[in-house]
Amino acid sequence: MTTGADWWRAAVVYQIYIRSFADIDGDGIGDLGGIRAHLRYLRDLGVDAIWVNPWYPSPMADGGYDVADYRAIDPRFGTLEDADALIAECHALGLRILADIVPNHTSEAHAWFRAALASPPGSPERGRYHFRDGRGAGADLPPTDWESVFGGPAWTRVTDAAGRPGQWYLHLFAPEQPDLDWTDPEVRAEFESILEFWFARGIDGFRIDVAHGLAKDPAFPEVPTRLDGEVHVADRTGPHPHWDRDEVHDIYLGWRRIADRHPGGRVFIGEVHVPDPVRRARYLRGDELHSAFEFDVMRSPWDAEQLRTRIGAALDAMAAAGAPATWVLSNHDEARQVTRYGRAFTGLPAPIGIVPPPVDLGLGTRRSRAAILLMLALPGSVYLYQGEERGLWDVEDLPLDLLQDPIWTRTGHTVRGRDGCRVPMPWSGTEPSFGFGPDGSVPWLPQPAAWAAFTPVAEDADPDSMLSLYRAALRIRRGHPGLAGSAFRWSDDTAGILHFDRDRGLACLANLSAGPVALPTGAEVLLASAPIVDGRLPVDAAAWYVATA
Repeated sequence: MTTGADWWRAAVVYQIYIRSFADIDGDGIGDLGGIRAHLRYLRDLGVDAIWVNPWYPSPMADGGYDVADYRAIDPRFGTLEDADALIAECHALGLRILADIVPNHTSEAHAWFRAALASPPGSPERGRYHFRDGRGAGADLPPTDWESVFGGPAWTRVTDAAGRPGQWYLHLFAPEQPDLDWTDPEVRAEFESILEFWFARGIDGFRIDVAHGLAKDPAFPEVPTRLDGEVHVADRTGPHPHWDRDEVHDIYLGWRRIADRHPGGRVFIGEVHVPDPVRRARYLRGDELHSAFEFDVMRSPWDAEQLRTRIGAALDAMAAAGAPATWVLSNHDEARQVTRYGRAFTGLPAPIGIVPPPVDLGLGTRRSRAAILLMLALPGSVYLYQGEERGLWDVEDLPLDLLQDPIWTRTGHTVRGRDGCRVPMPWSGTEPSFGFGPDGSVPWLPQPAAWAAFTPVAEDADPDSMLSLYRAALRIRRGHPGLAGSAFRWSDDTAGILHFDRDRGLACLANLSAGPVALPTGAEVLLASAPIVDGRLPVDAAAWYVATA
């Protein structure tokens, strides 16, 4: 296992979307047994830790992010004993394991919310959530015009036992995900107890869902005009009623004290959708969270100037906070990089609809190979999303009747949502389910036939495969002293080029220009994403080298 309490500062963490990783029992849904069956694959890939998306009992209104019980395992995934075995096996193989925690909201099936519905307005049971009276005649209008991240209003009205309309409750996401009121002491105490429960079972840390959204303005004002067109981020014009409020930091001060009481370097990684890197860095002060994803870089177009600006801003903000940057190219909520970089528009959020714009998978693959070398050469930690190490892409022609993302229904069937990046992983064989489950089992989402060439079995035999590139890059990153520490310096300002030095003469050059570029004279190339011809790096390629001249 990676040693030291600060193991997380330069760790490479592999994200597992459990429903789509591997299915051991043949029901078409990934499970803990499937993860355990492939732990050696992950160890040999070269990662330091895994992060498992929510494994708790859930009605699955939002893929497990509607939690009904935070101290149990969903029977579709296994049992608490299976979780204990997974934790122990990870540690035996030298891997850390992070769980997902969802503190902004529960499921409507959670015992607390069922009690709230059965209790009158003003009761302690309703005080754990945001219940409010409506506006207008008969209180028929929601308390505010706030919008749900998934589309539609952020309030739903309840009815009493007699069927009479009553109060409204807040849900910044789906109606099945009522928001908790973090001013209630019982809510704080409950989640601190949940953290202790899992730390006692050996969990090494938590990825915190919607970490910037727990605090709400008690006056419930309307949302100010947004400059960026997104409802999921804090507004740049001033305090937002429910994103990135200052009060949220007091919650994490308490959480950090709990983590610090446990030995071995227990950590928190925040999903902090805050556009300003300086504001984001406030979550990473020494007594709050340990790290937060750098979404600005993931969302950047494939453009050298924009990437350079965003990388620099992230490094500067994190250095001021004394925290490492945490890089990521994709996850279970965003388009995979092969898809994203293969489009005319290469940033996020992409223009999306029922019919997506065309994707050049060859172009997207070349750029993705360069992007991973660029990212792995940066100082800080890195999170990989399952399947990116194989070169998988979003499946954008899934049958409409199989789509499960609540975005699909909440937007009136105008936005497909995130199912395309969550299609089950291929592992072996030449026909679906490609070893995802036992022979004859049917995955919860269908896999494209072309994925036969993207199993570990197929890619192992190809030294030029994406999997071979990832393994080589992770081996060098772990072993070369030039990639240790925080040393970083841009080398030049050449248009279309990202070129920086780390330590011990090691440098990274990524060519996003219109033509091949020459590597420095005497450069000893350690790894390149594409063949170097006559000392020149082709377009949409990156290389690691050591200067010897």
